Amino acid sequence: MAADSPLRRPGDQDRRRDQSRPLKPLRRKPKTLTEEPALRDVSPAAGAGGGMALTGGPRTRSDQPATATGSGGPATTDERAALTSAFDAAQSAPDPETLRRAREIAARLAVPRPRRDRTARRGRGEVASVPYRGGSDDIDLDRTLEQLTEHPVPEDEDIVVRERVTTTRSVVLLVDLSGSMRGERVRTAAAAVGALAAELARDNLAVIAFWSDAAVLSHLGQHVPPERLLESMLRIPARGLTNVAFPLQVARRELGRIPARDARVLLLSDCVHNAGPDPRPFAARLPRLDILLDTTGEQDPELARDLARLGRGQLRQVRTYRDVAPALSEFFAS
Repeated sequence: MAADSPLRRPGDQDRRRDQSRPLKPLRRKPKTLTEEPALRDVSPAAGAGGGMALTGGPRTRSDQPATATGSGGPATTDERAALTSAFDAAQSAPDPETLRRAREIAARLAVPRPRRDRTARRGRGEVASVPYRGGSDDIDLDRTLEQLTEHPVPEDEDIVVRERVTTTRSVVLLVDLSGSMRGERVRTAAAAVGALAAELARDNLAVIAFWSDAAVLSHLGQHVPPERLLESMLRIPARGLTNVAFPLQVARRELGRIPARDARVLLLSDCVHNAGPDPRPFAARLPRLDILLDTTGEQDPELARDLARLGRGQLRQVRTYRDVAPALSEFFAS
């Protein structure tokens, strides 16, 4: 391929070289999980419908020493979570302040619509009027007549036809609900989920909350109402260790059948990875990974930079909920 080939985007070679650099050891030594992390499905497809909640805390086997959450030294943990009735949860509905923040973020979001893809399979996508390019013979007569009045000697593209085109994205939102994300951080995260779900109502959005385990709040294609997602998330108590690698693996499975050009992953976290394997190799296997780094407390910006670089995405920092909308808008503008 020639150096100036239009199939090669500027900077692609530098990006590949950057991604192939050897990874430095993690700044924190994460704890080794003695059991595989559990994936809880509390989405409507699983019959939970917002009527389930995740509670539970550290559980240490008798043959393993207990270790304080968040410590950086080597240790093992088999921390788990249990699925219980929502009526046992302390939070039964979104609090007014979180709802207010979600509405404010949504009002400031500026997410452009995805480009039309005319390679959609027959019968898929929305019907739209587009210039004729040898495909559909379903002529949009009104639009074609408008074109002919402006171009008395018409060309093929002056004929307007109706075709099905794909104009949707597939987005997986990963939200950190570990112990370090308590308090205001949870409110900001929940508000971001509600706002993004409202903005991407025409797209496919999956939402996954995680700590040392993970919970699927919605799968791609389910279109769960924003208020319901926000309520489900607030019913999960922020606690425990942070396993960033696991939700990245879950996200990859969610996007398994989605073309890379239509797929992306957003991670909202402080990136204080302290349980499970190195998440960076899993970031490199995603089509795109953008990082929204919460900087209001303990954080790991070095890991966040690595994840964004390997995931071919961007890194933006947020200190208050007012920083969320500009950051998300930048993600979708590129």
